Amino acid sequence: MSVLDDLAGGLVVSCQPLPDDPDDPMRDPYVQARVAAAVVRGGAVAVRANGPADVRAIRAAVDVPLIGLYKHGAADVFITPTAEHAVEVALAGAAIVAVDATDRPRPDGRTFADTVRALREQTGALVLADVSTLAEGVAAVEAGADAVATTLSGYTAASADAERPDLALVAALAAGVPVPVFAEGRYRDGEQVGRAFAAGAHAVVVGNALTSPLWLTRRLVSALRPGPGNR
Repeated sequence: MSVLDDLAGGLVVSCQPLPDDPDDPMRDPYVQARVAAAVVRGGAVAVRANGPADVRAIRAAVDVPLIGLYKHGAADVFITPTAEHAVEVALAGAAIVAVDATDRPRPDGRTFADTVRALREQTGALVLADVSTLAEGVAAVEAGADAVATTLSGYTAASADAERPDLALVAALAAGVPVPVFAEGRYRDGEQVGRAFAAGAHAVVVGNALTSPLWLTRRLVSALRPGPGNR
């Protein structure tokens, strides 16, 4: 029985600071480990985390599977961009490693299939392919991915016009690939999560809407009408 089977029908929570704010006070492995412990206590079946330090801290705090990734660099491909990043996050304690599997050039010159092969040779981790289109998902499975996620829909030129969250891609992948499909990307509430499962998602990933006080506060403040005390 694969670790992926344990996640079926469950909520995966992404415990990460905001990637575009280097001063986010949540950017601390201890803090992310406490957040992870809280969401697991609330019922999360797995945690998605960024970077070896956070993965190690969270691994010590919870006993659910970890989906690790390694955001690095300024190139288009920055979610676990090289085979070395993939291996490093797996060795830190991730049972599943999320890797950009779009058709964009990778900074180390390797293909996605090369990265999958290197990870398999050096660790026992499974590979979650982060994609933005059905074609990318099909190609990722052909290259050896154990599961696919809609993480990058809306973030690539090929998916610029996609709905957000991209329920259509969830449905297309669920019908088009023989591996579990993770719905991820801008899921904000229970209604959207339910629609993702109805579309065929194996599991749904929720991040900022649960784990980022900075993101949540900014969202609420932006909705306030100008008035005394809010100018």
